[in-house]
This record gives sequence, C-alpha cells and structure tokens, in this order.
Amino acid sequence: MRILSWIFYLGLFVLALGFALSNTEPVELRLFSGYASSWRAPLVVFLLAFLGIGAVLGLLAAVPSLFRARREIAHLRKELRLANKRAAGAGGSDSQEQLPAIAPPPASASTPLGV
Repeated sequence: MRILSWIFYLGLFVLALGFALSNTEPVELRLFSGYASSWRAPLVVFLLAFLGIGAVLGLLAAVPSLFRARREIAHLRKELRLANKRAAGAGGSDSQEQLPAIAPPPASASTPLGV
C-alpha cells in the first residue's frame, strides 16, 4: 500500500511539473485597472501564489471551529471526570446500582484534533 501511495504522489508531482513547465509565458497582473502598478511574472507563479493564499485563507476559516471543538472536548472530559467521581462515591450504597467507572483515554493516544 505504501508503494501505491508513493506512485500516486510521484504521478501527481509529474502532472504538476508538466503544468508548471507548460505555463511559463509571462503575464501581466493589474490591480484595479491601471490605478495601481502591474506585475509581470510567469503564469504559474501567479497560479501558485493564489493557490497558497487560498489554502491559508481556508485554514484560517477553519480555526474557529477547531477551537470550538477543543473547548467542547475539554468540557466533555470534565463532565466525564465528575461522573467518574460520583460513580466512585456512590459505590458504597447498596440501594443504587453501581455504575462502571470510565477512564479517559491515555495522554499518549492520538486524537483527530491533536488534543
């Protein structure tokens, strides 16, 4: 499986390299139709710059939901600890059914959000 992923990445790199080499003609980028200076560079430079800017803006747009998810995870872990303490404290009573204590995952376990 690892070899297949390397072959896929190599093919993707060759496609990107071919795209870059076929778009080397210089183009002029003007902002606001003559009110600002214009820049001349190969087309692939502008395309890669705007791709990078778009990726950064996309990551910045995801930051609030990432922090919201981390805050919710912390809140749920706190609730879990409180539930475990209550279950451990209620363990001496015969009239109530004893709840099993649920341990949080070990700190070394990797989580999707890196918490």
